[in-house]
Amino acid sequence: MSRLKEQTIRSETIFEGRVIRVQLDEVRLPNGKTSTRELVKHTGAVSVMAVTKEGKMVFVRQYRKPLDKEILEIPAGKLEPGEDPKECAARELEEETGYRAQNLKPIVSFYTSPGFADELLHLYEATGLSEGEANPDSDEFVERVELTLEEAFQAMESGEIADAKTVAALYIWHNRVLTEK
Repeated sequence: MSRLKEQTIRSETIFEGRVIRVQLDEVRLPNGKTSTRELVKHTGAVSVMAVTKEGKMVFVRQYRKPLDKEILEIPAGKLEPGEDPKECAARELEEETGYRAQNLKPIVSFYTSPGFADELLHLYEATGLSEGEANPDSDEFVERVELTLEEAFQAMESGEIADAKTVAALYIWHNRVLTEK
């Protein structure tokens, strides 16, 4: 056993919603004392870094209620239980932007907020894009936006791009552009 591991003494689900489950755990700390942890359980998600043949990254503008504002994000969505992340990435890209990708390649998977949530986000690169019709979920209202690397960094500096997955994708894209030069 790890010398840093916390042992769960008791666990109670305090909320179960469509997207998350919240549980309250009582844990024994490495020093023998006890504490509580509020945990958000999530099935995981995907995000897609899609760049057009014109060299523009594909984003969606979406209102985010927790922030009470619109932001630009790369296409993304929640995994259904047992769903293959690559299939989810293809579905989300098409639903939100209308684009289909000839190739979807995994880039990295990372935990979005490991201090309180177990959400694992899988980032994919989409290439060989062909344009089609967007078909977002009935409760999802998005607008497709395509930006050059310079425009995307300006949007990040202005706060219009402010979420971690999109910031990570921008820096990955930036590094790839630098490497190709």
